[in-house]
Amino acid sequence: MDLVATALPALGEALTLIFQPAQIGFLFLGVLLGLSVGIFPGLGGIAGLSLVLPFMFGMDPVSGLALMVGLIAVVPTSDTFASVLLGIPGSTASQATVLDGFPLAKKGEAARALSAAFISSLFGGLLGAVVLTFFILIARPLILAFGLPEMLMITLLGLSMVAILAGRIPLKGIVAAGLGLMVGTIGEAGAGGSLRMTTYDIPYLIDGFSLVIVGLGIFAIPEIVALLRQDRAISTTGGLGKGWLEGVRDWWVNIWLSVRSAIIGVVVGVIPGLGGSVVDWIAYGMTVQSSKDKSQFGKGDIRGVIGPESSNNAKEGGGLVPTLIFGIPGSGSMAVFLGGLALLGYDAGPHMVRYELDLTYTIVWSLALANVFGAGLCILLSGQIAKLTTIRFTLVAPFLFMVIAFAAFQSRQSLGDLASLMAIGMIGIFLRRFDWSRPAFLIGFVLSHQAENFANMANQIAGAKFRQSFGTGIEYIASPIVLAILALTIVSVVIGIRQSKNILGNGDTPTGTKRAPMIFLLCITGYLAVALVNALSIDMISDKIFPILVSGIALAGCVALIFRMKMTPESDPLFTDFERGGEDGAAPHGLWSTLSWFAFLLVLSSLLGFVLALGIFFLSFLRIRAGLTWLFTAFLTGSAIAFICFLGGVLGRDFPPGLLQSYFELPWPLT
Repeated sequence: MDLVATALPALGEALTLIFQPAQIGFLFLGVLLGLSVGIFPGLGGIAGLSLVLPFMFGMDPVSGLALMVGLIAVVPTSDTFASVLLGIPGSTASQATVLDGFPLAKKGEAARALSAAFISSLFGGLLGAVVLTFFILIARPLILAFGLPEMLMITLLGLSMVAILAGRIPLKGIVAAGLGLMVGTIGEAGAGGSLRMTTYDIPYLIDGFSLVIVGLGIFAIPEIVALLRQDRAISTTGGLGKGWLEGVRDWWVNIWLSVRSAIIGVVVGVIPGLGGSVVDWIAYGMTVQSSKDKSQFGKGDIRGVIGPESSNNAKEGGGLVPTLIFGIPGSGSMAVFLGGLALLGYDAGPHMVRYELDLTYTIVWSLALANVFGAGLCILLSGQIAKLTTIRFTLVAPFLFMVIAFAAFQSRQSLGDLASLMAIGMIGIFLRRFDWSRPAFLIGFVLSHQAENFANMANQIAGAKFRQSFGTGIEYIASPIVLAILALTIVSVVIGIRQSKNILGNGDTPTGTKRAPMIFLLCITGYLAVALVNALSIDMISDKIFPILVSGIALAGCVALIFRMKMTPESDPLFTDFERGGEDGAAPHGLWSTLSWFAFLLVLSSLLGFVLALGIFFLSFLRIRAGLTWLFTAFLTGSAIAFICFLGGVLGRDFPPGLLQSYFELPWPLT
């Protein structure tokens, strides 16, 4: 009763905040942004949140939360457009939808598939919010029992889950997570202030890499480059066919499938670090296994759309459980969401749920309301969005490059932001090419500081208790909750290893020679070895233990992979190389020639400043690469510069200056 008495006023205050006109406006704006991001294949909520993250500074907290929640809520709904209409996963959470959604579209039943997907997504999102509402009531007393050892163990649980289940080769997932952790340790250590993998001669790296840079580099750039290489329209037809009401009827007939899949989504979302990387495959597998007639799956079975789409929206509600209660990201998008909370002045975790329950419920029910907005908008705008897919991606890519570079610069207002974006983007491209887990890398990066801080503090307190009494020290580090989480971690690793081959990932993956995957693995091994030597040279014990431990484990994984590569034939998925097959291998444009355009924009920006560089970049790209007329090229170039100047002026943001601005004083926006 006390819990209910505490929660009801907080819930009432949250609803009052949510339904303020200004907050509704920001929520709706976030939904529109999420819709815009979701329709572009491969970007997803991580890239979308990374774009808005720099603009969180100075915003009203509730407005900023409404903007972010609106965006992350609608992406799992709007990414269905790409999966159904194009046969390209709109994001990591909509991969399984392609298997039956795209065949339905080819049969002329795209409208049926989309309507079933949207109503399933709406249902899953609302169920996730309801579950989260009641779970918070139950979880609040449990939070009081969580100390440093418990928080450290649940962090390790999240890392183990994402490393094991985020790919068909578990060992590659472990190494990817370890690599992300080590990249997260670059810069000044939090405990003793030692510099790791940098010097005072490189001041930019002292503070480490920004989450905005890493999110954009790992996810957005690789997908944009991959699509740009195709040099074709996203879709050849803009038609949806008929069947909107039929899709709704399909969902109602399969309502219990939708319920089961939504529950799976919530449960998987609750597991720290797992989230959207596997939830749709788990739901799809359950859908197939529980069906009597399996003959149409993969050929256009509507149940193959309803199952995954019900789960991928519900997982956002589930993902908020570890994110808000423990400060552990439930998915890649939740990892970026944590960064947004920090920029708004809030630290997710026990403190927020204990003392700011109204804000917690504001997030939860903003998510539910955003799902309603998102599903409604997707249905209303489906016809027009389908027509947008007929535009050549070559005309869209330069605008995306422009916005990404602008957003990245807002991280620290330094040209180092652009150089870091290019470097991390290269890592993301190779991780994608060789089928390494990018979610594992990102979540490892996000949890790096947190895991190290928990480990150091728990070690210090445990050491003091051991000196006081051996029994007291054991009781502190081996509490029942710690042992339970440890057991769960071990079980999850064992089950994950057994089930990893059943997670389809990217479907049939092309393999090539051993050379390219081996060279990439050796580069990772070399970096980890250098990081280990660097950590060993640090004097402060508190600053060296964590990187030594992580790099040592990751190096052991690399050595095991190297030996396995030597013993395994080239046809094994271990040697996946998308340059050898699939759309990447058949692309008319090469990887390096395509990426050089983005490098061209960044180099020009460092020399001439961002706005002048944009003018030259757009004129060159649209005229040479896109082959447009001078008139159309000039129109699109002017539109792009006008848009970015409007955006910078409204938001009060600066543009990257170049070497030119060091010698000449130019008026805004050329400054």
